Amino acid sequence: MYRMNNGLEWSVLHTLNNFLFHHDGVEDPLLVYINASEALFVGTLLLIFLFANGERLRAWRRAALAAVLSAGVALAIAKVISEIVDRARPFVVDPHGVHLFTGHAADPGFPSDHATGAFAVAMAIYLRNRLWGGIALVAAAVLSIGRVAIGVHFPSDVLAGAVLGCGVALVLFATPLRSRIDRLADLVGDWIEAAISRVRMLRGSGAPG
Repeated sequence: MYRMNNGLEWSVLHTLNNFLFHHDGVEDPLLVYINASEALFVGTLLLIFLFANGERLRAWRRAALAAVLSAGVALAIAKVISEIVDRARPFVVDPHGVHLFTGHAADPGFPSDHATGAFAVAMAIYLRNRLWGGIALVAAAVLSIGRVAIGVHFPSDVLAGAVLGCGVALVLFATPLRSRIDRLADLVGDWIEAAISRVRMLRGSGAPG
């Protein structure tokens, strides 16, 4: 098992961890966000894909599918890396010196899955929409910093996840895979819109005269 001994890493970790320990006003909302982050990101992408109907919103559906695929590929790579590196988490290495704010398995922490997935999603959106992608990147950064602050990751865990997630999103955008992803999004989107249209027609035909 690989263990961190970098003084700078520990300094940043303890600074964030102790700050959170002494500021309940920050701790409570941050924990709510961290615990809800996966459902928040997944739910938002699902809603976009289902309801971004029409030609005007087609780009949103493409971005949503690209985000999902970017996260999926990046997380698969992260899983392989984590098994190879096998880095212990801060609360495992220093159980008496790190405040743990939530229950967590003592599995390998490098790279951070949360940072990997969040930054893959955010970068995939940013490459297609600068405004909302920028907001998503800020949300991913807050999540990543929060994971360090609650004692489950070293700074380099989340930094590696951010680089990996962004890197995969960039590759899928800058290669011929982009056009295939867009075509797939359009195809599935057309199916969804056709299904919605049929449901509306059936409801309309069943309405009382």
